[in-house]
Amino acid sequence: MSTTTEPGNPTGSTTGAPVFSVQNLWKVFGPKADQVPADPALAALDPAGLRARTGCTAAVHDVSFDVRKGEVFVVMGLSGSGKSTLVRCLTRLIEPTAGTIAIDGEDVRAMDRTRLRELRRHRAAMVFQHFGLLPHRTVLDNVAYGLEIQGVGKAERRARAKEIVAKVGLDGMEQRRPSQLSGGQRQRVGLARALAVDPQVLLFDEPFSALDPLIRRDMQEEVVRLHREEGRTMVFITHDLSEALKLGDRIALMRDGRVVQLGSPEEIVARPADDYVREFVRDVPREQVLTVRTAMRPGGCGAPDHPGALPPDAVVADAVKAVARSGRAACVVEDGRCLGVVDHARLLGVVAGVESPAEEAV
Repeated sequence: MSTTTEPGNPTGSTTGAPVFSVQNLWKVFGPKADQVPADPALAALDPAGLRARTGCTAAVHDVSFDVRKGEVFVVMGLSGSGKSTLVRCLTRLIEPTAGTIAIDGEDVRAMDRTRLRELRRHRAAMVFQHFGLLPHRTVLDNVAYGLEIQGVGKAERRARAKEIVAKVGLDGMEQRRPSQLSGGQRQRVGLARALAVDPQVLLFDEPFSALDPLIRRDMQEEVVRLHREEGRTMVFITHDLSEALKLGDRIALMRDGRVVQLGSPEEIVARPADDYVREFVRDVPREQVLTVRTAMRPGGCGAPDHPGALPPDAVVADAVKAVARSGRAACVVEDGRCLGVVDHARLLGVVAGVESPAEEAV
């Protein structure tokens, strides 16, 4: 996904102060859990060693990251990696054991009940796998429920809900009950309910994992579309690598409560941090993820306005077709300036995972 949008500013950027800032975050379950982060000897133990020594499990183990304004930040990992615990810690649905969490610089762990309630209702809305729709209410009233809790008047909240229902593709279904909807439609209602309160951040906890593959793909496209149109900051939890690569501007890959690599999809596929990540991305079609920025040879080409010029974020698969059609190397151009050159050999070298593919004459 593009990282070029911000809430309320579809042509903005993701630079500036982070929305969420997480530093040295721990969530330990077990007896005397607070002793684990404070003791370097215990903190250094692997999961089996920690359980044997203390009876504790570190579901989140000394995790640090920032979520930038306007980005989709994906936390990915297998079952038991700690990703869902992590996202619940952000709004203290689960109380952290140690570390700091800030939203727009405000200390989340220091919030009292009133401030924490305001955070969950107005600033960071959750979208869960199990939607929790109210079965006796219509689609429109389910979407308006969060606004009702906020004390918004009936006419205003129903007007806002109707607008959001149309935005998520449920126009004409406002008076249906949840039992009359498909799984994908119910998930759209859950998404609309979160959007209706106009949150600063959307937090998704594996929202599509129970959906059929085709419906899941449709919902992924819906998230892509909403982000492109609104540029809303999103934190997305998933165990599915293809979903992470499709949605994420950056991905934090977790294992045993730790973040083992944090980077863009391209960085994770092109430069896995260790054997675990390497195995994770082994079957990823590199040509669909890596861009010509990775493949290009730096330097000018002398023809930035050539019709075969490529943008730096063009994926290698498209670049291979373009170079094959033209029979010549292509300029990589951004804002009218040539950043470098790609040719057939370099592109194929990147697909094959060759670090320094042989160059052809331009």
